[in-house]
Order: sequence, then structure tokens, then C-alpha cells
Amino acid sequence: MSEDFGAFVPGPRAWLAPSGPGPLDGLTFVVKDLIDVAGTITGGGNPDWHGQQELATASAVVVQRFLQAGAEMVGKTVTDELAFSLEGENEHYGTPVNPRCPDRLPGGSSSGSAVAVAAGLADLGLGTDTGGSVRVPASFCGLYGWRPTHGRVPMAGVMPFAPSFDTVGLFARTPAHLLAGGLTLLQASPAEVRAVRLLLAADAFVLAEPEAQAPLRAAAARLGVAAEVDIYGGRAPEYFEAYTTLQGLDVMRALGAFLDSNPRFGATIAPRFEGARALDPSVEPQWRAWRNELAVRMRALLPPGTLLLLPTTPGVAPARFLRNDHAERFYRAALTLCSMAGLAGLPVVTLPLATLEGCPLGLSVLAGPGEDEALLAFVTSVAAVSPA
Repeated sequence: MSEDFGAFVPGPRAWLAPSGPGPLDGLTFVVKDLIDVAGTITGGGNPDWHGQQELATASAVVVQRFLQAGAEMVGKTVTDELAFSLEGENEHYGTPVNPRCPDRLPGGSSSGSAVAVAAGLADLGLGTDTGGSVRVPASFCGLYGWRPTHGRVPMAGVMPFAPSFDTVGLFARTPAHLLAGGLTLLQASPAEVRAVRLLLAADAFVLAEPEAQAPLRAAAARLGVAAEVDIYGGRAPEYFEAYTTLQGLDVMRALGAFLDSNPRFGATIAPRFEGARALDPSVEPQWRAWRNELAVRMRALLPPGTLLLLPTTPGVAPARFLRNDHAERFYRAALTLCSMAGLAGLPVVTLPLATLEGCPLGLSVLAGPGEDEALLAFVTSVAAVSPA
């Protein structure tokens, strides 16, 4: 195992000094290779994409905010190709090693940022989360991982993948660092810690692997569940179809010109882009209406002061490497669980509060749209009750 766990983009390590003092003084951070860092190429985890890019003349807004707040950037990190994976594999640049469970996948697509933070190589990690690309590696590597309300954190200088779902998210080992980093990205003040009502999504827990359900439910119980609810209404497969269809059509709009250049992709990635290319755009209005109705329902379910608990992933990280029927089962369950936040644009934090056979299991906490500050405050308040 290398000293850097394979987390960093090959070549000289990118570095930027803080540009001012602030709440992140003394902290270090890493940046996923979908996010611009001045003086470097944003390679997107793919050699042909890399070959078509110029050196970034400015850093993304999110990078600038961290630097201005006193943090030091200590490297760019490996991503799954163009963000189209939840596994953490990269056929071209290597698969980062999960520090908590080295024989298992790190999770993706923000694999390198998660691994760097989990290994103690940085205090904070910037990633992107479209369908779970921060939350899944955070769950697999035993980290706190935050996906913000869609649209609240600027995407300027971030490579688009599926823009109606794309967010910049954050990894941290501690709630205090997650809070400080999150408020810096939001350019917001901390919220007061208030009493909350916790709902448990019973039908989401059924999607977890049988052996994972007990430790996840035990973690939820420690937080204090007020009631159990069903969030899928007996129609869980629709969430997978809605997400994969709308994401795929978004992908084609954002990356279609690049795909037309016949780029090289790894064996597991190429079929995903072909699947996106094969989608019928005429179904988009139907699924957009479906998505809008879901957003209305979730706003009603999650007024300020109410949070929803569900598994982040169906289980612990799968063994390296995931193929065939095992991959299909993992993706269907993982995307069904993770799609709720993306489809409804909700903020969510995955908490490293459970383990199974020595490997981490994440428990997700969703809030209503725009409730990021309150959600981050809740995470800091429960840390003493349920330490990671």
C-alpha cells in the first residue's frame, strides 16, 4: 500500500497556500479532479478529457472560499471517470485504497478525496455529489459527508456532469470540521442547535442488506426516533428509473460533444455512457413532472425542525472489484437510497455511526430544502451522544 493510499492524481502534487486568515486556519484540504485549481488541468479522471483541457487560469469558487478562510490545499484527488460511478475504481489512474477496509472499494466517484481524509492526509475533502458521490465514499470510509441543498453552493469552476443534480459536497473526520467547512462553502453563520423531530424511513431500511439493517436501526434509535414513515409509497423502483433517466439526459446535454469524440473509457464506465446515449428524450417531461411532485411531498414531510433517517448505502463497501449481478444489485439499491436527496434537491449528511464486521456503515440524515445550517448544527449536537 502506498503512503498516499492512491488518493492523489498522478504526477507532482498540486498545492496552494491560504490567501487569508479565517475559520479554517491551520486546516488542510484536497480537491476532486472535477474542480478547477489554478495552474492545473482538471482531468476528470479520464485521459482523453484531460488531453482536451487547458490549464485552469483560476480556481473554482469553492476552492477560493477555502483558501480565503485560511485552509491550505494539499492536492488534487482521483475521481471515477467523469463522475459516472459509485465504486471508486479508475482503470486509468488506479483505485484508491480504502483506509478502513483495504480489501474493499473506497466508493465513488469522489474516491480520492474520501480516502485522503480517512487516511489523515487532509482535514477536509471537496468532492461532487450528483447521485451519491460524496455520501457513498463517506459511508464506505467512515466519514462525515455533506451534500448541500441543490443550488446553495456555487458550481462555477466545476466540471458539469448532470447539472440539475450536481452539487459540491464535503468530507470530514469530525463534525466540527464539517461544520466549519460547510459554513465556509455556504458563506453562512451557524444556526442555533434546536430540538428536532426525527423520522425513520422504514421502507428505505428494507432496501439495506439484511445483516446491515440491525446496526443501522440501532444507530438511528440512539438518536431518538419519533416515528416511522414510508417514503417510497410502494413505488421504490420508480425512484431508480426517474433518477437514471433524468440524470442520463442531463449527462448527454452536458457531455454529448465530448462523447461524440469517441473517447476511451474503462470497461465498467463505457456501458453507462452508452445507456445514457440510448435514452428517449420524449419521456423527460413525464419524469420532470414526477420529480416536481416528489419535491412538493418532501417539503411537506420535512418542515423546519424535522429530519429523516435512512441508510446511506445498502451495506458496507463491496469487495474489490464489483461486477455482473453483484454490481447490478448494489447500484439499484444504492441509487434508490441516494436518489431521494438528488431528485428533491435536499441537503443530507451521512453519519459514520454504525459498523458491520469492522467496516463502516453510514446513516443519512435529510433535511428540508435550504435547511443546511440547521442540519450541520444537528450533526454537531449528536456527536457526543453517538460518537463516530
